[in-house]
Amino acid sequence: MRRTVFTMSRIGLIDYGMGNLHSVQRALQRLDAQVQPVRCAADMVACDGLVLPGVGAFDPAMERLESSELAGAIRGWCENGGALLGICLGLQLLFEASDEGKRPGLGLLRGRVRALPRRAGHPIPHMGWEPLIAATTSPLLPEGCPEAWMYFVHSFAAQPRDPSCNTALVQFAGEPVTAAVWQGAIGACQFHPEKSGQAGTDLLRRWLRWLADRPRPSCDNPREGVQPLDGKQQP
Repeated sequence: MRRTVFTMSRIGLIDYGMGNLHSVQRALQRLDAQVQPVRCAADMVACDGLVLPGVGAFDPAMERLESSELAGAIRGWCENGGALLGICLGLQLLFEASDEGKRPGLGLLRGRVRALPRRAGHPIPHMGWEPLIAATTSPLLPEGCPEAWMYFVHSFAAQPRDPSCNTALVQFAGEPVTAAVWQGAIGACQFHPEKSGQAGTDLLRRWLRWLADRPRPSCDNPREGVQPLDGKQQP
């Protein structure tokens, strides 16, 4: 099969010690994207887009992002129109808060991460392959996208304040919960596209194609213009 080449896309893979970096890096490189680690704000300057992976718990992840000053850099990048794709815990960190912890999240998306409902016959963590339920169309899941089964491992799911930012849902315990979101230039998946076979590869390819086609905003100073939830400008 002929691959689509994205040699012009340089992807910054955010490395804060809690991400499934190697599998995500391999998945992107198989699509001919250039991937570089991002461990500080200066590493973002040459990037066309960022990927925020994550495996683990909400509070330790936010603590690491804050202690490395990556939290402010990510906020600045997104406030300046930079493209970002969150994966698994990386989706949850984009929201304001989580039932799993006490620390505030990045606050780039309004809403809260909630624990999955506990129902008999539906073990938590929710683990395995599930079909996506199409919601608002996005570059991740455009109109007419074929049915896609993705691989999930999670105990929490985001509840966006604005439901229209859901681009895909998944059924759990008889309820639809957030599977993927899109707002502005920010997208994220609760599932693992890098572990989801051809369907996951196709989703990453669509994101890379969208990224290659969009004008790159000026994000030379990733902290510039950050407006946190309290409305006070960061120093």
